[in-house]
Amino acid sequence: MQTSSFLRASIDAARPAKPWITHAPTIITVVSAAILVLHGPIAQPVHYHEFADHSVASGIPHAADVLSNAGFAVVAIWGWLVLWPRRASGQLRAGWPGYRLFLIALLLTAFGSAFYHLAPDNARLVWDRLPIALACAGLIVGVRGDTRPGSNTEIEALGLALFAIASVAWWVYTDKSGAGDLRPYLWLQGLPLVLIPLWQAIHRAPRTDRIAFAAAMALYVLAKIAELLDHEIAAALGFVSGHTLKHLIATMATAAIVWGLTRRFSGQVRRAD
Repeated sequence: MQTSSFLRASIDAARPAKPWITHAPTIITVVSAAILVLHGPIAQPVHYHEFADHSVASGIPHAADVLSNAGFAVVAIWGWLVLWPRRASGQLRAGWPGYRLFLIALLLTAFGSAFYHLAPDNARLVWDRLPIALACAGLIVGVRGDTRPGSNTEIEALGLALFAIASVAWWVYTDKSGAGDLRPYLWLQGLPLVLIPLWQAIHRAPRTDRIAFAAAMALYVLAKIAELLDHEIAAALGFVSGHTLKHLIATMATAAIVWGLTRRFSGQVRRAD
């Protein structure tokens, strides 16, 4: 039997062309953490809960912001149905603990974000931020497992999941003192944008994986821009707000990731040149 292209890429991961660059992810992680420590607390914007969407549907307030979260549940269920039966395969086994966490967190995001947008306030925001932090942790562990198949990703998934919970708990704790600090939470959100493409480049991940994650990250950045321009987009378009668009674009980002993972089993994945 021929070794699959994904497995060949995993074998290549053990011998990157420039060994010194393998330390870059660790350096970036440590340096970015140090910068945030020196920066000092990062507070939530004062008017954070004042979203532009005021639509009502079937008695549901902020209906567009609430219902636009349904896509996350659809993507999570799709990913679970396709990937769960293949979790022990060579293409998925090493990264599965992380991707499992990601899919579970994605499903929780659909409910947590909808719950928050029904009546936005800091108490409900916890249930929005917690699954998002867990999803970021899951992606980090999943891709690390893909590129470093010998690592113990079960332990890493547990450790990063605990850190994700702690990052939100830290914000809650500091918020009670009147100065909510988002640094750990934002750090966890930012790390995948840097570490994932870096790991994939260093360890020559399959081309389809790199395309899927690049598309997801580009869409994620676009979603954050839409979030920042919530009111401006609502005023310009009239029929949709920036935050609603954020949910829809972020759903597309998660779908790109799941698509990339499912393509591993299509027989069409080729190793990057």
